Amino acid sequence: MRGSWGILTGVKPVKLTRELFRGNPYNGRQPHSEDEVRRILIEEDGLSEDKADLLIEIYKYQQEVLQGDDHTSAGVYIGIPFCPTRCLYCSFTSNQKPQEEIKRYLEALHKEISYVGRRMRETGLGVETLYIGGGTPTTLDRYELRELLDCIRSEMDISGLREFTLEAGRPDTIDPDKMKAAYDAGVTRISINPQTMKQETLDIIGRRHTVEDIYTAFQAARESGIRNINCDLIAGLPKETPEDFAGSLSKVLELGPTDITIHTLALKRASRLIQEDSEYHLHHAEAAREMIEYGADVLRKAGYRPYYLYRLKRMAGALENTGWCREGSAGIYNIRIMDEQQSIVALGAGGMSKVYFPRENRLERVPNVSNYEVYIDRLDEMLQRKETGIFDMVPEIYKQSEDLKRR
Repeated sequence: MRGSWGILTGVKPVKLTRELFRGNPYNGRQPHSEDEVRRILIEEDGLSEDKADLLIEIYKYQQEVLQGDDHTSAGVYIGIPFCPTRCLYCSFTSNQKPQEEIKRYLEALHKEISYVGRRMRETGLGVETLYIGGGTPTTLDRYELRELLDCIRSEMDISGLREFTLEAGRPDTIDPDKMKAAYDAGVTRISINPQTMKQETLDIIGRRHTVEDIYTAFQAARESGIRNINCDLIAGLPKETPEDFAGSLSKVLELGPTDITIHTLALKRASRLIQEDSEYHLHHAEAAREMIEYGADVLRKAGYRPYYLYRLKRMAGALENTGWCREGSAGIYNIRIMDEQQSIVALGAGGMSKVYFPRENRLERVPNVSNYEVYIDRLDEMLQRKETGIFDMVPEIYKQSEDLKRR
């Protein structure tokens, strides 16, 4: 029996929906009306009516937010591959290292920022969005964070920036000084990610902070002047019931974040959870489904609307992750990276740059190595990869963009 996502197995179903609406001459797809898109999603792809309607709703809202395609600027991602601890479900590039190692990494990262900033200016490639992720960037102490932000501001032309995001995922890494540094540097959006508001679950998944720390983190962010705050919750965490999830969502709503991302727990190959129970996602499918449906209903009633969505392998219930926002606070970087019609320049260990060729509707990946020690040792090689894989390609990107405009 098919699930609510029918035969779709890809990560980016909203991208598929865009191709149905707008057509794609590269694979022979013709533009379709909304009624035709809905029919194809339901009858040919096997989606449930509510999932088809959700994709169409998100696609239409994204077009309002993006204000058109942008091939002559890029999203910039800067990775900080350190966390206080590794969560039970985590598979990201995340290390628990002493300050001496973090300092070595930052010295190399500053050099890459300087190089990328210079080459983006020289080639005319603008910066639309800037996203500092990880890991947990606020693992850096207040001096390291301020130096990183100062380096970005001095080395990159961010005069055309539409959005500047700092992940501050662990509430116990947030303090007023770090939030003040972020605000002073022009950060417009941060993520504070409790994942759950149940202390027992926080302990189980390896988060070394309390529920009270989450409230303190929100207070520090708001007092700094930062107004756009994302908050992540996960449906399907170990030993949590739908009632637990409902309680967490209620407490998060009381904090009043501008956007909330509801993740369905996915079993990642490199996580500790998959080693403990390789079929966890199957055992918790029904509970996760109930949580996701409840969350959608509550968030709509609270004035939030869905603005981006993606799926992963081995998700509980084969469900999805959905970002919900209040009007005017949708995360542009999140939309762009899932839409895959803009280049992404990714810096730091584990950074995966993606170069978009608009006329060919094609992405070329330019990776940095994941191991932070190897990244430090081979930094010159990482810079050369960007030179040949990104900056040498900018004239061709511009040419293809102009070709499309003339069609």
